[in-house]
Amino acid sequence: MPVFPQTDIYALTDARLSLGRSTFAVVEEMLKAGIRVIQYREKDKPSGAMLEECLAIRRITREAGCCFIINDHVDIAMLCEADGVHVGQDDLPLWAVRELMPPTCVVGVSVRNAEEARIAIADGADYLGAGAVFPTATKSDAVETGLAFLRELTAVSPVPVVAIGGINEHTIRTAAAHGARCFAIVSAITAAPDIPGSVARLRELLAIEGEH
Repeated sequence: MPVFPQTDIYALTDARLSLGRSTFAVVEEMLKAGIRVIQYREKDKPSGAMLEECLAIRRITREAGCCFIINDHVDIAMLCEADGVHVGQDDLPLWAVRELMPPTCVVGVSVRNAEEARIAIADGADYLGAGAVFPTATKSDAVETGLAFLRELTAVSPVPVVAIGGINEHTIRTAAAHGARCFAIVSAITAAPDIPGSVARLRELLAIEGEH
């Protein structure tokens, strides 16, 4: 059975925000920070370049024991033997991903409302990506779902819920106060000059929130 790791921070790549560093170098820094789930999410690269990067990233994530998830591109996930695939509402349906990927593959689904969440859970999603919780510039077509939806979903979902959208040092404690336990983060990590330092700070903020 697929198992989504119990973890706090779920890091996503974005070459546009990487300060000139390669995606591979960014992932190396994420692994140094102790990130246990990394999603490769690149929108503007040729498939061949993505495959080359993912093969290299798969090697180091496997060595580190990190769950490596590919956004949308099931073909690349198959070729690099990724641990999982994440799909949105307009991507391949969950059942189709299951047909193509091994039975151990983790499949996550983006949801923006209670009905999408209900369907994803019924179809067998291993985790839900809920959001955008806050305004975000990382994804141009993101729909802001707000904190009320996050609180409602985390209270009833039988599978892990990952909060995504606009989560950074200023918002992570608010998301935690509304039920989030796992946080998908892009710019606050990928665009940080010191990635391990940024991750440590985010975790310090979560620890402070947990004391309340």
